[in-house]
Amino acid sequence: MDSQILPFIIFLIAVTVTPLLSSAAPATPCQSNCGSLQIKYPFGTGYGCGSPRFEPYITCKSNQLLLTTHTGSYLITAISYKDSTLTITPSAMSTCNSMQQSPNLGLDWASPFQLGPSIFLLLSCTPPTSSLTIKGSPVCDPSSTHLCATIYTCPAVVNLRLPLFPPTNTCCVYSPANFNSKGELDLREMKCKGYASIASFQDSPTDPSKWMYGVTLKYTNGGFDDYYMNNKCNTCEDSGGICGYSPPTNSFLCICNSGFNATTDCYNNYNPVQDYEDLIGTSASLSTQKIMLGLWVGLLFYIAA
Repeated sequence: MDSQILPFIIFLIAVTVTPLLSSAAPATPCQSNCGSLQIKYPFGTGYGCGSPRFEPYITCKSNQLLLTTHTGSYLITAISYKDSTLTITPSAMSTCNSMQQSPNLGLDWASPFQLGPSIFLLLSCTPPTSSLTIKGSPVCDPSSTHLCATIYTCPAVVNLRLPLFPPTNTCCVYSPANFNSKGELDLREMKCKGYASIASFQDSPTDPSKWMYGVTLKYTNGGFDDYYMNNKCNTCEDSGGICGYSPPTNSFLCICNSGFNATTDCYNNYNPVQDYEDLIGTSASLSTQKIMLGLWVGLLFYIAA
């Protein structure tokens, strides 16, 4: 055998096998959990995961699930797939233990999210809040002023430059709340310094230290989500897969633990000959090993000849 040909053959094998091995890792970091939260459709943990309508707004970073809007990124602390709601806890939101001045809170109009049944308490407002209006309509609920008196018992009110036990006419119970034309809770316009949002009283309506603070949001599925949730996603998740999509067409994918991505489910995903139309990743599977073995056997026969 010509000794000059051998290095070329070895180089050819390396060039052929390397792309196969480099495609072994899945192209998308789709996970079924982010920290302590279970991640199911329509949410996802990265590009190509979940629904393409939700992907621009929901991300998993450092085991924290975040909702990002034009006003900032907010930690998601709870999800109810049954009720189609999630709870965010903005870092600048006030609680009984920590009160602070807050920037505006907002949602993108194009996003699939809207305000849920949270109760907003606007804090340290210019008195009297009974005259607080938006477009001429009063916004404060006079029947719930006891909530202002309750949260104003928290010593943290001094952080808003309020005295202990301040007058309740500097607080407004804004429920049901709404956002302005910019999709924001505009505290500056309403001349309030901060806000608290109550997601649940936790069976302690008179003890604000035990309330669950957070902003409840509802999310809505579009036509894409409804179709694939009803027809494919449930089957995919039942088979142990994670629902996703294949850019740029955003066609449905069932992302399986084996590394193969199916168009239906993961029950028979160990056979690479199946009809997988939209592969966005593969594994170092038996097929790759067969290709490598065939190349080496061919080389040995060539040397022996």
